[in-house]
Amino acid sequence: MLVRFVAAALIGWAVIELTLYVVICRHKAVPVEVMQCVIKAIPLIIGIVMLAKADAIAEWVSDKLDL
Repeated sequence: MLVRFVAAALIGWAVIELTLYVVICRHKAVPVEVMQCVIKAIPLIIGIVMLAKADAIAEWVSDKLDL
């Protein structure tokens, strides 16, 4: 459950950050740079991968904490 929450938080954070970047660029009449969007989308990609592999990641973390 915690892994899914972290993944959802990463996705939400990335969406908000990308949206704010585009809105600010449009407000300042500055072109939106693709590289900035790619960099700001990294947490989004990580969050989607975490959601897809949530069970495996949760099991891996559980195994690491058991020592």
